[in-house]
Amino acid sequence: MAMPRRTLVTAVAAAFVGFGGGLTASAADTPAAPAQAQQSPGEIWKRTELFFGTGKPDGSEVTDKEFAAFSDREITPAFPDGFTRLDGSGQWRGGSGAIVREHTHVIVLLYPFADGTAEREIEGIRAGYRKQFQQESVLRSDSVEKVSF
Repeated sequence: MAMPRRTLVTAVAAAFVGFGGGLTASAADTPAAPAQAQQSPGEIWKRTELFFGTGKPDGSEVTDKEFAAFSDREITPAFPDGFTRLDGSGQWRGGSGAIVREHTHVIVLLYPFADGTAEREIEGIRAGYRKQFQQESVLRSDSVEKVSF
């Protein structure tokens, strides 16, 4: 069976480190490996974080009341099983090149890979916020998490 080049290079590098190419330690310094590796409970899900800036082009800000109404109307129906809202201060460079500092709402969404509608819902939320509050963008960050309830 042919081994992919990347796997082969990784295996050779690991063997090199294991045969003294890396740091050395005595057996007394190394914790004993458990007889059977303990796995954490849970399933692999998608995680999306959405960053909603609150500064408007006219210099005003999206108020907490306005954001709560947007959340009730757009986010809750799309993700009725739940999400987390975090508040913070953000900074980014706008399209004009100017540094923008503003209050930011971060929405954290966790959803199963099998949720085929989540992608469409997330993009609808982003587009709706940009349009309603004249935003240049809504940052999106995606990752994979192991979750357990």
